[in-house]
This record gives sequence, C-alpha cells and structure tokens, in this order.
Amino acid sequence: MTARLVTADRALLGPSGEVIQEAAVLIREETIAAVGPVREVMAQAPADAVRVDYPGASVMPGLIDCHVHLVLDAGPDPLGSLAAWHDHDLLLAMAGRARQLLDSGVTTARDLGDRSGLATRLRDAIAAGRLPGPRLLTSGPPVTVTGGHCWMLGGQADNKDEIRAVVRRTLRAGADLVKIMVSGGALTPGGPPSWQPQFTLDEVRAAVQEARRFGRRVAAHAHATAAIATAVAVGVDTIEHCTFTEPPLAGPAQILDGPRPPAPVDLVKAIVAQDIAVCPTLHGGISDLADQVDQDELRRLLRQIRDHHAAGVRLIAGTDAGVPGAGFSRYAESLDWFLRAGMTADEVLRAATVDAAEALGLAERTGRIAPGLDADLLVVAGDPRTGLAPLRRPLAVVSRGRWHTPIVPSPRRAA
Repeated sequence: MTARLVTADRALLGPSGEVIQEAAVLIREETIAAVGPVREVMAQAPADAVRVDYPGASVMPGLIDCHVHLVLDAGPDPLGSLAAWHDHDLLLAMAGRARQLLDSGVTTARDLGDRSGLATRLRDAIAAGRLPGPRLLTSGPPVTVTGGHCWMLGGQADNKDEIRAVVRRTLRAGADLVKIMVSGGALTPGGPPSWQPQFTLDEVRAAVQEARRFGRRVAAHAHATAAIATAVAVGVDTIEHCTFTEPPLAGPAQILDGPRPPAPVDLVKAIVAQDIAVCPTLHGGISDLADQVDQDELRRLLRQIRDHHAAGVRLIAGTDAGVPGAGFSRYAESLDWFLRAGMTADEVLRAATVDAAEALGLAERTGRIAPGLDADLLVVAGDPRTGLAPLRRPLAVVSRGRWHTPIVPSPRRAA
C-alpha cells in the first residue's frame, strides 16, 4: 500500500485542545506513521508518498457509532419486516448500510443486535478489504428472556444456566462482546415495556461473569431505573439508553404517562465512580418524527444528558441506527442533540471519538491521531469545533488506511 501524506489547515488530535496548525498526517499501510507540522512530517515521508492537500479543512479522528443495528431497515416496523428477509439478501442489505456509515465519516461501529451471525460475517469481509465499511464490533443476538425485547434475534434465555449457554454460544460464533437486555423496550410488539426489568440481579451477573471469563465487554440495554441499578451493581461496561424510566403512575385517573422522577443521584454517582459509559442513542431522524415523539419526554432526556455530563458521566455517541427513523447516513445530525443538551462542540467531538474508543476498549487502536494507531481519519471543511455542520459532508474518510471518497446525500435541514 502506497504511503499517503494528508495535509490540512489543522489536525484535531482527539483530546480537547490538542490541535496542530498547518498540519500533516503520514499514513503507512494501515497505520498513522507521523503527525505534526507539514514540514516536519514531509521530512519523514518516502519520496513516492502520495500527497493530498485539503486547504481550509480539518483532519480529525474517524467517528465512532457505539450503537447500530445493521439487520434493521430504519422503517416503521423494522423487527416486523426483518422476518421477511432471507439471510443472503439481508447480508447484502447490511453491506449497503455499512457503506452508508462509512460515507458519513464513521470508521468504527458497534453492532448491538444481530441475527444468524450476519454482522460477524460482514465484519470479517470488511476487515479483509473485500467490502467497504467501518471497523465493526459485533454482539450477535442480545441475551433476552423468552418473548422479551428483540427475542426474534435468537438470544432467548430464562435462567442463569441458559444465560451462560447463550453467552458461550454467541462468543464461540465470533462475537466481540455481549449485550443483554436488562429491561424491556418499545420496539418489540407484545414484549415487556421499557420500564420493566427482564432479568434478576443474579441473572445479569451470570452474563457478566461469563463474558469476563473470555475477556469480553458487556453492553446493557437498560431503560428502567431498576434495570440501570442492576447493570451498575454487576459492573457492565456501557449502558445503552439509560433513560431512568419508571412504571406508569397509577391512580384514580389511571394516568399512563405522568412526569418522571429525576435520576437517583446516588446511582449516577456510582456510574461515574465505576467509569461506566452511557450511550443515550438520540438519533438524527428524531426531528422528522415530531408527531410521534413525546416532546416533554425528549426535553426530559436532554436535561438528563446535561445533568449526567455535569456530574462527570462518560457520554458516548451512538445512533441506534436501524430503529424507526434512524437512518445509517445521519450520524452527524445525531450529534446535534448533545449540543442541544448543553455540551460544547469540542466535548461532543470527544464523545464521538476519544471517549467512545475508550469505552469500547479500542483506545490503543483508534479515536485519536497519534503515531502507531490505526489510520482512521476524517477530513471535513472548516473547523468543526466552531460548529458541527461540516461533519455532515465529509471530504474524505480513511478507515484503517483505506482511502474512501464518500457519497454524500443532499444536505438536510438542521436538527
């Protein structure tokens, strides 16, 4: 692979405030060989290096989507439509969705809900260079109760022994991590609601212990406050959604959707103390679903993101791509929700790169621009620290040293 020298007005190295002006990045094979001022890096480049200049632009770490579902089509009933797909055709569709992620500047994605090991097969094809796409981490079918949230993906288990068996089977099939549905969710018809826990403390602990035996991380789907408490108690690595949803208020008027209490302060402190990362999964298509989204609940979730950030919770970016309205090409728009919650652009960029890589166990491979790390890069016009709009139209994407010119959709209305 020919060495490449990428120059830009600035290199955003990843950690807040670490910027090199009039910068260059030297790529050899799949790795970042050097980064620094143009003259210094040029002196290290081989004579036959291909130089690509981006005046007025920024080069930064590739983006990380910590929560996607490549088997889902982002339509109004993605789980229902999934049943009609044959695995062969579904794998082709998933490859197209992975390409959309790459076009959006995503160089790493974590797939948290799979069927038949298809995401693992796609992961390996991308890693071998046979298909374009981001680096994938895959969980396989999530562990859930019989008839529980996303039961049709194949990970049903109803006691500790069955949970251990599902975890072992999933890891043997090649999964990179374990996902467990600690609470119900809104996506599965007839399944437990979001505010209802699905597993006991001991059952979730069994999943975590089994994953740890094989050196794997655990992502916990948890909406219910009780489910979040369980996930924290057993020491998962990331909590997905983390909405602190309570059961409907009951009373003479049978109120079904009353105000929710704030997240328990002690529980948030425990999340911070254990450095458990939280992925809120607010996606770029929410603005298109205004007639379907409870606006009071959305405002509550934004306040919660603001409060969690102020409390020191490690927030990471993830879109839940594949669920209704959550398209695979709208990652940059999803980041606007962090801005609306009160975070700065620089803080949001960190959540999408440095902090995401650390939460996924990839800090020694990606999330920053530094010699020795994988060449996962994004080039955008202007300076995204002054506003995230440039992320919507990437100029170039580099994934593990492979150069990719994105197919960028028409500009959308700002979220």
